[in-house]
Amino acid sequence: MKVFVGGATGALGRPLLAALRGAGHTVVGMSRSEEKARELRALGVEAAVVDALDQQSVEAAVKKARPQAVIDELTSLPKRYAPEEMKAAAQRDRTLRLEGGRILQNAAQAAGARRYIVQSTGFFYGPGAGLAVETDALALQASPAVAGSARTYAQIEERVLGATSLEGVALRYGFFYGPGTWFHPEGSMADTVRRRQSPVVGAGQGVWSWVHIEDAAAATVAALNAAPGVYNIVDDHPCAQSVWLPAFASYVGAPEPPRMTEAEALKTTGPDSVYYATQLRGASNAKAKGAFRFAPRRLEWL
Repeated sequence: MKVFVGGATGALGRPLLAALRGAGHTVVGMSRSEEKARELRALGVEAAVVDALDQQSVEAAVKKARPQAVIDELTSLPKRYAPEEMKAAAQRDRTLRLEGGRILQNAAQAAGARRYIVQSTGFFYGPGAGLAVETDALALQASPAVAGSARTYAQIEERVLGATSLEGVALRYGFFYGPGTWFHPEGSMADTVRRRQSPVVGAGQGVWSWVHIEDAAAATVAALNAAPGVYNIVDDHPCAQSVWLPAFASYVGAPEPPRMTEAEALKTTGPDSVYYATQLRGASNAKAKGAFRFAPRRLEWL
């Protein structure tokens, strides 16, 4: 199958391109710069140097590629996790996902692509008992930044799954970890934890869903042939902040994380950090496991 990948040089890009090529697919990766395009070519991938917000250029690139499937991994997140950098990048990331994604999807339709796969969220589910399934609502009434992100993902899913001339697939990934991500011994979260700047807040009962970056890539390739719809791409053992954060600290050689009350966290880091620590809801991967034998590894530091 010929596959066009938007966001080919993002966190998921390199393992995804390798997984696609390993499965025998022909791949065209979209990049904004010639420097990144050279990296794609070195990986054996055809490169399209395109600004994702330039409608005419995107349409021309996808038309030239004539793919059977388009994978939308468009993001604009900072390389380093820090609240101020995340805040600064938020509007740029939202614009790229919404406007850039709309342009890419329209180009896919115009070029006659059969399938469109898009990145969504497996960790911003609304409150409820047990692990969330794909029919459960996203956290549209959460803390400000979380609710804003949930609304963005909801808009993306509505656009992709509502398309009449494409088979739409939304992959709700968990938090990425592994090489090239924030959550890795060489990643920015390891540095943050080593500086004891990431506390366990309150009881730390917020449940996080994870996925290794290579498992996410493998699931994305498998989704090329799965039934259209929504799939949680998360590991088998979502875990509370009070469990994963101390274990991650030990894994990266950091001291025990500090403790902070919810009231203290609200004053110092704001409501979103409290939400992440105390209200996130884990997700079930049963649908993906049944649909395409998704087999994620266990979280490496537990």
